[in-house]
Amino acid sequence: MPKTISTTDLCDLFMRKGQGEINVLPPVFKHFGGRKAFAGPVRTVKCFEDNSLVKTALEESGYVDTLQGRVSQVLVVDGGASLRRALVGGNIAALAARNGWAGVLVDGCVRDVHELAACDLGICALGLMPLPTEKRQMGQRDTVVQVQGVRIAPGHWLVADEDGVVVCPHAWWD
Repeated sequence: MPKTISTTDLCDLFMRKGQGEINVLPPVFKHFGGRKAFAGPVRTVKCFEDNSLVKTALEESGYVDTLQGRVSQVLVVDGGASLRRALVGGNIAALAARNGWAGVLVDGCVRDVHELAACDLGICALGLMPLPTEKRQMGQRDTVVQVQGVRIAPGHWLVADEDGVVVCPHAWWD
């Protein structure tokens, strides 16, 4: 069971198999975390300018037992592509790293750029915004989300590196 694969190799693999099961996210995400490559099964949060559920999710263990063994998960945050509030900052990123998450992909903004870079965590987002969110306890967890036009469901697999972000409906070695 491979733990990592590059996004380019993953795309080549699916092209050779003649399978159109992967989705490639548009090249709008920037890397902010200490890990520039990360992969794992997806959990989701859908929220808008309120990161209460993001923090709640990342307070939990990032590990999950799958048929492939114990693996670290990736939290996908559908923030509605808002550029007005940061959904992840240094404290939340440090929490995620301590709890064993592989990475966080935010369709929105993050803050505390130097703290994010120091975390052993993959973090991709649209950009930086110093304003924090309001805490209204609103949003949804573990639901199908749309990120930059791509449907992502809990249990899909996400692979991210400096070449891009790819989402598969299952582990690529299945």
